[in-house]
Amino acid sequence: MVAPRVHESLETFDKETVTDIKRQPDLMKLTIERNALLKALGHVQSVVEKRNTIPILSNVQIEAGDGQLSLTATDLDLAIVEQTAADIAQDGATTVPAHTLHDIVRKLPDGAQVGFSLDDRRLTLDSGRSRFTLACLPKEDFPVMSAGDMPHRFQVPAADLKRLIDKTRFAISTEETRYYLNGIYLHVAEAPDGQVLRAVATDGHRLARVEIPVPNGAVGMPGIIVPRKTVAELRKLIDEVDGEVGIALSDTKIRFNFDHAVLTSKLIDGTFPDYSRVIPEGNDRLLKIRCGDFARAVDRVSTISSDKSRSVKLALAEDRIVLSVTSPENGTATEELAASYGSEDLEIGFNSRYLLDILDQVQGDEVEARLADAASPTILQDGSDDRALYVLMPMRV
Repeated sequence: MVAPRVHESLETFDKETVTDIKRQPDLMKLTIERNALLKALGHVQSVVEKRNTIPILSNVQIEAGDGQLSLTATDLDLAIVEQTAADIAQDGATTVPAHTLHDIVRKLPDGAQVGFSLDDRRLTLDSGRSRFTLACLPKEDFPVMSAGDMPHRFQVPAADLKRLIDKTRFAISTEETRYYLNGIYLHVAEAPDGQVLRAVATDGHRLARVEIPVPNGAVGMPGIIVPRKTVAELRKLIDEVDGEVGIALSDTKIRFNFDHAVLTSKLIDGTFPDYSRVIPEGNDRLLKIRCGDFARAVDRVSTISSDKSRSVKLALAEDRIVLSVTSPENGTATEELAASYGSEDLEIGFNSRYLLDILDQVQGDEVEARLADAASPTILQDGSDDRALYVLMPMRV
């Protein structure tokens, strides 16, 4: 028998070694407090769509290392990465069904300790006397959303960003054919007292425009449209921030940086319409009324309405306003309120739900309405906030 050559033995050894390495099971071991895990999972799992044609997109990536558990989820248009402290016994990573994991952790006792152990494509979750084993997909298959170069960077106080979102998102369109209206238009604009960062949303029936002082570094940024889903996920994260939110953006993507989370999103590839053309300039009839009283009256009289739009008619006369609704099926409703109004009598109709959405944004005691006639758009403003403006189209009633 002829002994194998030395280099042939080495080649065989290398191939066997590589094969053994490839066959080594994925491993991970950690312990984390249930409430901390649930909080992080609550953020990331909502990015995951309920139905997916690509199985890996139903999963959340779990990565343990450096005393942190990192959770990542994406729908290919939006990605979130959140980190939370954990007791890491062995580093590792895998992906598991996001909604299933969230439901399991949600149903565990408050304050429980949750143990994760990964062995050969199976993740075992232990908590007290409960044990769950979840099928995994390899982390190598999990898509990575590349942010690319983001040349525009600035910071916005969390309270200001929350205000921009809350006072505009109700007006975002849900009509998919006009996709360019399916988000908030964020841009730097000129105002009477200088440049501002302005947020605008409209669905064609109402428009919301809110602005804050322009942050350092935002001048020169392109006008961008932040998608509706991104706005919803961003809003959840803001509730847990007291300081500032870091923003970086390009023409196609935007990234929001929080203390323990990063939200990256594609932007809507479209042109937002020239909204300034919708805002009327000749509305010279001024109505001032207590916002809370007005909103409650609109809500009461619209109860009797049977049509989908729940339209309400406003009859304006000197220092008073009469709200009325007529329904062929249910009857009629009227309510009179005191108001400050000194122009000619006017009757105008509005969608009551749209009107209430705007009144809900008013934080001061008084709302101001500037009207022209029954067929023209009306401007509404918070008497205590000149940085927010709303436009509402009338209805024929």
